[in-house]
Amino acid sequence: MNLAKIDVLHMIINAGLMVQFVLLLLLFFSVTSWAIMIIKYRYIKKAFSESAEFIDFFWKSKNLSNAFSKAKQLSGSPVARIFRVGYVELKKSSRFKDPTESRSTHSSGAEGASLGSRFTGIGNVKRALRRAINTETTRMTRMVPFLATTGNTTPFIGLFGTVWGIMNSFHGIGLRGSASLAVVAPGISEALIATAAGLAAAIPAVIAFNHFTQKIRIVESELQNFSADFLNIIERDIILYGI
Repeated sequence: MNLAKIDVLHMIINAGLMVQFVLLLLLFFSVTSWAIMIIKYRYIKKAFSESAEFIDFFWKSKNLSNAFSKAKQLSGSPVARIFRVGYVELKKSSRFKDPTESRSTHSSGAEGASLGSRFTGIGNVKRALRRAINTETTRMTRMVPFLATTGNTTPFIGLFGTVWGIMNSFHGIGLRGSASLAVVAPGISEALIATAAGLAAAIPAVIAFNHFTQKIRIVESELQNFSADFLNIIERDIILYGI
């Protein structure tokens, strides 16, 4: 095993400059991809766990202000962040009061703005939630396309290094005038390392890209569902209680 490692290292050191440059480029893609995988794995894992905790708290909460306090504690939850955006916008709209806090004391027409103006406020909340969802989706997908780029390009970069190395090997054969296996094998084996390195960089990146894409779609679906439920609660209370 140690001899195999030494042989591979020896082949890399003695490879041509172009092959070494290709290997260095593949190393950059591989290291960057693994860094992104670790970052996104931790980010998405935290997003799932904290979003589940917030949604559970939200449906058990007696009023929106308590849910807002909880949302501020869960900084890693995309659902909590869009709720905070929607709640802040809601508080700005037409003298809004938390419906769960005001039902017992509300009297029709005692405070406020007309029903039409409050539905205008709901429109503002919808737009704010839509922008927040777009922001969260952009945040989740940040750096993930690099994994797709790595998976699509590194095999070809490695293949380029292999072709270049084989060209040099055949050039050496022409200069030496000998085509024996002892002459051809070292150069070709050095060149094939580039293809292996390209595949080693591409395969984990493709797997990770598909995994993260699926997870991001699930979170995005949760954001859309929660946004719709939140708006339904607000609209229902405006219609039923005239808030």
